[in-house]
Amino acid sequence: MSTRALRRLRGKQRGQEALDFGDLTLGDSPEEQAEGEEGDTANVSPPSNRTANSRKGKKNKAQKNFSNIFELIGNADGDAEKVSPDEEEKQERSKATNTEKKSNKDTDKIAQEQEDLSTKSGDRGKKKKKKKKSKVASENGQDISQDDNIDLLLENIEQANGLGLQSEDCGCSDRRSVLHVEHRNLNPETELKRYFGARAVLGDQRPRQRNRQFHRSTWMTNPKDSWPRFSRPGISMTLLESKDGVHYFTFEHSRDYQQIQFKFLDAVESMDPNNIVALLQLNPYHIDSLLQLSDVCRIQEDQEMARDLIERALYSFECAFHPLFSLTSGQSRLDYLRPENRAFYLALYKHMMFLEKRGCPRTALEYCKLILSLDPDSDPLCMLLLVDFLALRSREYQFLLQLYQDWEEHRNLSQLPNFAFSTALCHFHLSQQEDMDPHESSKERHKADQMLQNTLIMFPGVLMPLLDLCGVQPDATVTSHNFFGPKSQIGQLPALAELTALYVGRTHTLWREAAVMLWLEGSVKEVLCRVDAKDPLVEDCQNKRKQRYQSAPRNIHRHVLLSEIKEATSSLPLEVTTQPVMGFDPLPPLDSVISYTRPERQIVGTSNESTLSLFFRSLLPNFNLQGELRQEDEMEVARAGQQLNQEVNRLMLAMRDMLANIRFQEPPREDNPYRDEEEWD
Repeated sequence: MSTRALRRLRGKQRGQEALDFGDLTLGDSPEEQAEGEEGDTANVSPPSNRTANSRKGKKNKAQKNFSNIFELIGNADGDAEKVSPDEEEKQERSKATNTEKKSNKDTDKIAQEQEDLSTKSGDRGKKKKKKKKSKVASENGQDISQDDNIDLLLENIEQANGLGLQSEDCGCSDRRSVLHVEHRNLNPETELKRYFGARAVLGDQRPRQRNRQFHRSTWMTNPKDSWPRFSRPGISMTLLESKDGVHYFTFEHSRDYQQIQFKFLDAVESMDPNNIVALLQLNPYHIDSLLQLSDVCRIQEDQEMARDLIERALYSFECAFHPLFSLTSGQSRLDYLRPENRAFYLALYKHMMFLEKRGCPRTALEYCKLILSLDPDSDPLCMLLLVDFLALRSREYQFLLQLYQDWEEHRNLSQLPNFAFSTALCHFHLSQQEDMDPHESSKERHKADQMLQNTLIMFPGVLMPLLDLCGVQPDATVTSHNFFGPKSQIGQLPALAELTALYVGRTHTLWREAAVMLWLEGSVKEVLCRVDAKDPLVEDCQNKRKQRYQSAPRNIHRHVLLSEIKEATSSLPLEVTTQPVMGFDPLPPLDSVISYTRPERQIVGTSNESTLSLFFRSLLPNFNLQGELRQEDEMEVARAGQQLNQEVNRLMLAMRDMLANIRFQEPPREDNPYRDEEEWD
């Protein structure tokens, strides 16, 4: 009950002793009525007992009238007016439904208030209990209006705006079911608690009350008190369009942020990390500076600082999200062609790799799905080359098989070596589970054998590098065979060699298990038998390899550069390795959508200037040999030339004197004349 109602009730009590409380018996038991009569008769008691009885009377009145406050006030105001029996029947009929709905609620309120006045312990549990009872009472009433059903209203709004997750559109239902991200899985502490327990993860983390900064709650990162005070750096997100339930967003930079971006580019061109540090001191949440400095810290093996900088960049991005932008629905898109959006992709990718190295593959898989959902058609960072590895590491076998089944028709995932081998390995792990039915286990094992054999026939160049990294010496029959021998390595096309090196360098640890190696050995023997028997599939796969994999697209090169796997980076073509690669924007798209351009810097000198003209320019910045000179400028240049000739002559004379005075001393003679000449130290 509110304090205002109690105050009003207490103010009216003095003039309400003469009221007949018999008419106000709603929800009052006979015992309470008896207590009320005793409270009325207590007013005639002697003055010595008046104080005690008045307290009891007030308490009983408060307990009795809590459920009917507004009726009490109404009757007190209209005490002189008499109501006819017909009007009383109408009022009773109109209030019958309300009394039936509120009867349980009123009795619960009275009992609750009595318990609160007697004892003050257990308030939270009682409030929850009261809410549950009132909820049950409203359900029993069966008279809930449509406006009170909040869930129904939200569903109607989502269907009207196209925000519902269950809305059907062209080809997006399968992707939504696969790329759906859960918020709780974006927090690495959830996975660490599952492995080590909450006490081990959060044991030493105690909140500091003093000098504690209050940050905005986010899903991707947990803000730290050691971070600088957050102020909006000038990044915002806008909604471009909504089509078939899919929303297209983009980040935008303000004028001030653009100026900071130009200063950052100057700092990068200076090749001095201290300039980036100085820029971050003034602008602690500049995205590209955080990404670039994170790479510098990672190269210097300061992993903790590198990860902290990436988390700070993600926090800055999340504070700029549009209200309709969703991380989990899989229906929000960001165009990689816009330079403002690329930093978000790179921050997510670097954060995902830190999580994978930290031992959180399940959380890294959620971030991989998040990156893939931002642009699943073009896949600018080529996350399809990584999602299978994270799914196998986190043992999400059903997710990997569902993704392969849904996307095989329109993406041809079987043409990628990583998906061809990983799906076979996924079926093998499912067949090894103890809680699986024996019939289903044998079925999964047969499917795994068939898929691995077909994959080895399609990609024979994977076997020898895989065994080499696993530290396994292959059999002589395998190494001497032309199908798996050195010939298969030499004859690979560039794009296929790049994909093979990437897969082997990343996932060779998954094949080191003894059971997996025995399964691989049996499949290799079966493949050799099929090759010797001239299986038509062998020739068909050879023709497919010749037609495909001529050249890899740009997103695969970008993924190889970001992965930093030595086996894969060594197989990159020359057009990629010869051009400079910036950590904040590796291999930008050739058809980028540029919203603002960097102002042209003043050219200090032309390319065809002579050495003497460049020297003049160092002395006189206004000197321009090719431009039209005024008479005053010509006089100044002539004077400067004369002075220059004099200085050069003096310098030459000084150098001649120095060279003339230089005398070389003869080396000291050895004290031991009998030393052998052929002896050397």
